[in-house]
Amino acid sequence: MDIRRLTATLSVAPQVQAEDMAELAALGFKTVICNRPDGEDAGQPSADAVRDAALAAGLAYHHQPVISGGVTEDDGVAFGELMSQVEKPVLAYCRTGTRCTALWAISQAESQPAQDILDTALEAGYQLEGLRPLLQRRAGR
Repeated sequence: MDIRRLTATLSVAPQVQAEDMAELAALGFKTVICNRPDGEDAGQPSADAVRDAALAAGLAYHHQPVISGGVTEDDGVAFGELMSQVEKPVLAYCRTGTRCTALWAISQAESQPAQDILDTALEAGYQLEGLRPLLQRRAGR
């Protein structure tokens, strides 16, 4: 697994498999969030299959499907609300991890400077410069 830490309580990853859930639990994760809609790619495990394995491994599981390339401000707000309610640490996954990172970035825009958010994403390997205007607008609220 390619797990990339964004914060002390959130890491992101590309697609994980049902058989990865026991390892995630052993690594100390408490919650898994899937940000992929089912059927996005051929061979992608269903959210239900990953959920069942997560629950069997003692992990909480949440499915917040977001269309690739279509992350909205509302999606980011919803991700932040979900993060405020779940047991941490959390592993969020999508096809590459970029979508999860964008959701986190939007959720943080009112509490962190845009540059800090973009730097954190870049340190994890995700270039989100295109979100700068949205992050700056949200910071001005």
